[in-house]
Amino acid sequence: MSFALGSKPSKRDAEPYLDQYFRLLDETTYPNNLISLAFLVSDSSDRTFESLQSHINEIQSRWSYNARFESVRVFKKDFDFDLPNAERHLYEMQPLRRSVMARARNWLLSAALKSDTSWVAWIDVDVVQYPPTIFQDLMRADADVVVPNCLLKRDDHDFWGYDKNNWRETDESKRIQENLDEDFVLLEGYYEFPTYRYLMVDMPTDVDKDYKVELDGVVRICHGATFTLVKAHVHREGANFPAFPYKHQVETEGFAKMAKSMGFSVYGLPGYLIYHIQNH
Repeated sequence: MSFALGSKPSKRDAEPYLDQYFRLLDETTYPNNLISLAFLVSDSSDRTFESLQSHINEIQSRWSYNARFESVRVFKKDFDFDLPNAERHLYEMQPLRRSVMARARNWLLSAALKSDTSWVAWIDVDVVQYPPTIFQDLMRADADVVVPNCLLKRDDHDFWGYDKNNWRETDESKRIQENLDEDFVLLEGYYEFPTYRYLMVDMPTDVDKDYKVELDGVVRICHGATFTLVKAHVHREGANFPAFPYKHQVETEGFAKMAKSMGFSVYGLPGYLIYHIQNH
């Protein structure tokens, strides 16, 4: 059994996060030699590509075969999309921005998915804390798509939800969508257009970490998929990341909608907490 892991393709300048990214992966209890890694460096302006190569050379030259990863591949593909940081999170820029991110994610998926891959884990490069048993824990949920609950890692240790895009539709959110144009993209976390969905970060977290809830959308709040585990056959059978509005969603949320339309199960674990760095 092997994994194909994507370091978020939309994170153009990822160099500052790579030490932590590889340290966390290295500490997981799932055997390294059964994990395949794949990265897409896109429109980067720092030394992300060179830093990736350095980390890979160090890890893959270890004396012990079991300490190495099964394979590590780095791809470069620019989409000529340059958006100033000041505009990255503007409401009106999100459909275009997320469309480019979907194209990048699909490019990486088509390039990296192997015939013997059993699971695909999409992991943000700036997720800074998760249990070392996370792969086995998420697999135990036995869902086609499963996500943990991602909180914000703060210096004051205050409790803040990060991923507002793990959600379940409500009667009110469904009613709102009845009168929307087909190409209108719904976005979580923006005051301009409330969606009235039930967010997983608003669900009780004092439950068993194996407790799962059915979801209609999975994480995409700012940069990527934080930590999303997908059975590989879901991707093989055609569920990808739409770069166009699909049921009013694009990218990872559109992927969740598409997967559910195809009959696949999408679940979240509100009591299984991981943490994302506060970087914006």
